[in-house]
Amino acid sequence: MSTVLGLDIGSSSVIAGILHGAKVACESPRAFFRSRCEGPKVEVDPDELLRAVHTAIASLGGQALKVDAIHLAVMCPAWVALDRKGRALTPIVTHQDRRSVVQARAIEAKFGKNRHLQVCGCRPFPGGISSTTWGWYLEHQPQRLRRADLVGHLNTFLHRRMTGARVTDPSNASFTGLYRTLKLDGWSEELCANLGVSRSLLPEVHDADRIGGLITPEAARAFGLRAGTPMLVGLMDGSAGMLLAGAKVGQLFNVCGSTDVLALCTDRPKPHERLLTRALGVQGKWLQVSTLAAAASAIYWVRDQCYQGMPIKEFQAEFRRLSRVGPKAAGSVRFEPYMAGERTSIEQRMGAFTGLTLASTRTQMLSAVIEGLTRASAERLPVLAGCGTKLRHTVAVSGGSDRLDQLLHRDWPGNWTFRAVTDATMRGLAMLTPKPL
Repeated sequence: MSTVLGLDIGSSSVIAGILHGAKVACESPRAFFRSRCEGPKVEVDPDELLRAVHTAIASLGGQALKVDAIHLAVMCPAWVALDRKGRALTPIVTHQDRRSVVQARAIEAKFGKNRHLQVCGCRPFPGGISSTTWGWYLEHQPQRLRRADLVGHLNTFLHRRMTGARVTDPSNASFTGLYRTLKLDGWSEELCANLGVSRSLLPEVHDADRIGGLITPEAARAFGLRAGTPMLVGLMDGSAGMLLAGAKVGQLFNVCGSTDVLALCTDRPKPHERLLTRALGVQGKWLQVSTLAAAASAIYWVRDQCYQGMPIKEFQAEFRRLSRVGPKAAGSVRFEPYMAGERTSIEQRMGAFTGLTLASTRTQMLSAVIEGLTRASAERLPVLAGCGTKLRHTVAVSGGSDRLDQLLHRDWPGNWTFRAVTDATMRGLAMLTPKPL
């Protein structure tokens, strides 16, 4: 039985784990890093992220020196440009960044909306497709990019620093906006030319379970690893969770948390402008994804703004009560659930209350948020069902803090069975079997 070091790098922290087969033997505490938020800009300092990787690995007490391979799951998009020595020329621009609306409009106007959908699988959504970020830097900070030798996402950055390789996987390539996602057959010269960038700056694309490179002596010293340890190309964190769920055609995987992500596994992707269509990363399959960018975080916002003096247990009881009562508790108040924008919109939507009067109460506002989220969750099902893949009615669910999963599934049309999966990303990494390039 092989022993694996799993690295799960999310939007705010790194977790390192030791996997024996499909079992997580131990995990590090979360090693946090900060996102810098300035208006629509959301960035991570590359060196701070690398320090978090080191901290997470170090907390395993030397066990990482004994592993047979390193498996990697990363947030995405997480765009960064590198120089010839693999040093970051830009911050890591995360999926929460929305600065590149103008560039997204320009990309789509020049290439064509339907054409972009049919090649890339998605429209060029700011924060969802990183070609718009690249376009922003070309326009606003071109001097930074003149020394660029490699441009990619987080797994590309980590490989360049830890193994020297220039690689990515199909799941990350899909969200660059420069990959022929629906065919899985390489970078699109047409999309690159539309953006005005050279194909030579992009990494090689290999399946996530391929060995991307071997840990260099320098990286071994820096991160507490054994030189020569193979590291897989890696994939998006959501793909790892889908692998744990089985990755069967028609499988739904729902991550309920601050952000709510609902993904459908398919072997026949049908692009839709309200969905993100991307490669799974292995097995020649795809995921079609619908996201509520602010789910639990919208509930936390109401608690912080309207219920500061209420103990958390009382608030949770009130939340559960209103979830059972239904929309009548909101009265005339309605809520649009876009507190963190929308992942499938170029023009970013915003959260809003309507129907407020001087008689409106905080209870009605909380109920309106609950009902807005519930309605938005249920509205995704017909869109996914219309993509041509028959939905399996057993849904794998990860997360669900404060039983948010039960709320978000309350009004789903039809009959569903929900199966909880825990530690989905880390355990999903165990589903990968290393293969040579």
